[in-house]
Amino acid sequence: MSNVTIESLVYHVGGHAYESRLVYTHGALQQPALVMAPNWMGISEGAERIARAVAEKGYVVLIADLYGQSVRPQNAEEAGAAMMPLKNDRAELRKRMQAALAQLLGQSKAVLAPGKLAAFGFCFGGCCALELARDGAPLQAAVSFHGTLDTPNPADAQNIKGSVLVLHGAADPLVPKEQLPAFEAEMDAAGVDWQLLSYGGAVHSFTDPAANVPGKMMYDARTAKRAFAAMHDLLDEVFKA
Repeated sequence: MSNVTIESLVYHVGGHAYESRLVYTHGALQQPALVMAPNWMGISEGAERIARAVAEKGYVVLIADLYGQSVRPQNAEEAGAAMMPLKNDRAELRKRMQAALAQLLGQSKAVLAPGKLAAFGFCFGGCCALELARDGAPLQAAVSFHGTLDTPNPADAQNIKGSVLVLHGAADPLVPKEQLPAFEAEMDAAGVDWQLLSYGGAVHSFTDPAANVPGKMMYDARTAKRAFAAMHDLLDEVFKA
């Protein structure tokens, strides 16, 4: 039986309430801390399932609430309406990610290992994890699963302090092909330690068991397993004592 528990944490950004999820093992000694940016559906049961599985590997995970306590999309239309203002305002997106990071580091329920901090995210959340790194957060790693790679200020990559891992579906129609070489050039120009793994045949949302739009958004169990293994390999490397 897993000792992993999920608790809500309420905090405020600009006078608005946000409600994240802290996922951790009761009674555990110091563990690395991970900020998780969920997909465009925000805080959801699916996001909690992922966070629990990652926490069971020996991490404290905080699922960032990027929309606000009162915004919980129930369908694609609502998710798009919540997501697009943030995609179009990266300064605000970064502000909310930084607030979630501060919430994780400031909470007293789970014991964090000093200096062991990373971020990961899915689809829109992958973009968020990369933007947090570009904003200079003290991350040892930032991991994007099937996320978009564009940014309005590529020079901000010089602020990245840790390693970057992009896990991309080679057949993903929602990540424009031109974003890949642009991302590579951005990372190279800033001297970032980066990896981009492109999985043949995989489309968008390959880690999401609920994704079922053939040719566009589809779950791929084999690719998901490989991608999570790649993330854990990198985290093992950067958190090595």
